[in-house]
Amino acid sequence: MQLKYKIVALGILPLILAVGVICALVIVQNQRLGEQQAQLIEDSILASKRAELQNYVELAMSALAPLYESGKDDEQTKQQVLQELSKLSFGINGYFFVYDHNGRNLMHPRQGALVGKDLWSMTDPQGLLVIQALLKSAQSGDGFQHYAWEKPSTGQITDKLARVVMLERWGWMLGTGIYLEDVERATRQAREEVARGIYTTMLDIGAVALIAVVLVFVCGLTLNASEHRLADSKLQRLNRRIMNLQEEERSRLSRELHDGISQVLVSIKFQFELASLELEAGRESGMDILRKGTERLGDAIGEIRTISHDLRPSLLDTLGLAAAVTQLVNEFEQRSGLHIHYGQHLGDLTLVDGAPVALFRILQEALTNIERHAHASNVYIELSSNAAHVRLAVIDDGVGFEVDGKGMQGGIGLRNIRERVEHFSGQLHLFSMSGRSEIIVTLPTRVNS
Repeated sequence: MQLKYKIVALGILPLILAVGVICALVIVQNQRLGEQQAQLIEDSILASKRAELQNYVELAMSALAPLYESGKDDEQTKQQVLQELSKLSFGINGYFFVYDHNGRNLMHPRQGALVGKDLWSMTDPQGLLVIQALLKSAQSGDGFQHYAWEKPSTGQITDKLARVVMLERWGWMLGTGIYLEDVERATRQAREEVARGIYTTMLDIGAVALIAVVLVFVCGLTLNASEHRLADSKLQRLNRRIMNLQEEERSRLSRELHDGISQVLVSIKFQFELASLELEAGRESGMDILRKGTERLGDAIGEIRTISHDLRPSLLDTLGLAAAVTQLVNEFEQRSGLHIHYGQHLGDLTLVDGAPVALFRILQEALTNIERHAHASNVYIELSSNAAHVRLAVIDDGVGFEVDGKGMQGGIGLRNIRERVEHFSGQLHLFSMSGRSEIIVTLPTRVNS
């Protein structure tokens, strides 16, 4: 077996085994979490309902307290209490009931047929002796009892949670209850969601595993070619990162220089204030201080403009490439004394992110090379565009430079130009002879990712 196939096998088999183990663990953990979630939901709802029932019973006890605590035990007082309790209700299915200690129903506002009947031996569908369990809970338990009972609004037997208390002097059991179908519905929904989650997770893991197996197989078959492509891709990303870091560093230096020079401006302000005080006092030294401050202010402004525009022209961010290039050309003409012939036809073209900065830096590098090495008298600059490309041409009548068969030969300035053009998948044309040199850059308006 060839090495590349062994590599593929060694990559796929552990992957399949790992996916199988992960699937088993996911199923077990999700089922466990699902049961825990359902139990938490049930406990939370039941705790809320217990508190609700406790409040209802306390409300009923407070309503009958004046009659019960009056000490009267006659039949009229008891009937008055039963009438008051029968009027108390909450919702469609919320009511109070009363039984004596022998299991006889004394009051039931929703099922009047039960009143007066002995229900001591009544059982629910699960075989629970309901009234006996309620009495036991009221006498010796916590007062809460689960059982099944007919729901008045539907006529169906439904699980119910009751809260009961004893009126010891009369031998009565007073209680109320809440039906629990919403608890069953919530827990069932939680379990169904867990089951759906497990199914979806298995599908996702299967899809990921299938894609991973295919990728491992393809990568193993194309290992040699992919290594070269990966190296080239890493080198390109490194070059892009270097250029991005250069731009970030220049922006940072621009801010720092502004902060530093601002201190100089503050000192100039103090000189102006001192000169104002001297002039107000009628001293001639105030004029000398004012002139020195003015000269220093002019130098600081010129230095700020030069450094700021070299590092990061503000017009490039505010007014765009055309305005920034126009300012760069004008300042270069003033500084160098060369005769500049400049024209631009960009219109309202919107370039991709980074392209305006790249074109500005390319022009900046080209003008720097012309100023330092070309010994030219005239420079021709043209910036134009169409729907697909933007074109920058820089031509001078200097001594020229050497261009080799691969594209060019020169210092770091020309190398930076080439790297910026390659970053945006553009084209660079170089031509040079004594009396005429050309640098023509063409960048696409849209870069394919």
